[in-house]
Amino acid sequence: MGKSNKVCPVCGRKMKCQFHGLQHCKCGMSWKKDVGFFERTSDMVFTLERVKNEKKVKQRPAIRSKQEKPK
Repeated sequence: MGKSNKVCPVCGRKMKCQFHGLQHCKCGMSWKKDVGFFERTSDMVFTLERVKNEKKVKQRPAIRSKQEKPK
């Protein structure tokens, strides 16, 4: 198994990579590099944030919650 492949602690399947540093399993578990394993909820949104580092612009995975749209 490669270094980036994680095994789900709940069901034992290999997790799939969504973004670099963020992996998911079908059973609802996720793994993020700085957080570790956590369970997904329905209000979570996974995005890529743009971070400017001197001259380069890099993208990092971020977890946000859904906000209800005003009517």
